[in-house]
Amino acid sequence: MLKIIRLSVLISLGLTYVTANADEESIRKALNQAMPNTKVETIKPSVIKGLYEAAIGANIYYVSEDGKYLIQGRLVDIAARKDLTEEKLNGTRKLAIENMGKENMIIFKAKIPKYTVTIFTDIDCGYCRKLHSELDQYSAQGITIQYLFYPRAGKSSDSYNKAVSVWCADDRNAALTAAKKDKSIPVKTCDNPIDKHMKLAEDFDVKGTPMIVTEKGNILPGYLPAKQLVEALENEEKSK
Repeated sequence: MLKIIRLSVLISLGLTYVTANADEESIRKALNQAMPNTKVETIKPSVIKGLYEAAIGANIYYVSEDGKYLIQGRLVDIAARKDLTEEKLNGTRKLAIENMGKENMIIFKAKIPKYTVTIFTDIDCGYCRKLHSELDQYSAQGITIQYLFYPRAGKSSDSYNKAVSVWCADDRNAALTAAKKDKSIPVKTCDNPIDKHMKLAEDFDVKGTPMIVTEKGNILPGYLPAKQLVEALENEEKSK
């Protein structure tokens, strides 16, 4: 009798696995047909029965199991008062930054690194310049800064062209520092990742600069002095 029960459980689990896989495949197919230029990273069952979680770029969407309906918004656990979507977004942001690659960033390393943050910056943004002028203070706190460009005025703007010239400079770090001090730098063009930076900023829903992204994928909008930033990073570390 016990063997029959075990066999029934295994068959039930197997059917559930097959059904889940079938649903995920049908959802992926439906999304690919509706949005052929969009890459669907993962599709997983959500905490709500019949609703699937789809990671598209750095965003999270919810899709019905028949693939007919897509929901864009936040999924909140009311009892726990927890934003479940934000938790998932942390992971997608972290992966998206890793996929961008350090070779496509301008990095200012701390002398004794403890933390790394990725910052979307605009050369002509006042608070971006203030943050950059305090690099020594961030370094002293052990914070390495990885820069991605987000010229808010858009492509082909003066800020965009400056970002391209900085990237194409012989010494990118020195050129960025000079540009943020409003000094003129040689106008240059070359293959560059600025458009990729801007696309990622759109995926992250960047509203302003600077926007700080932690190693855990959390967003810290706006300028933060070095001491406040390290406190936020320490608290983030403790909360995990």
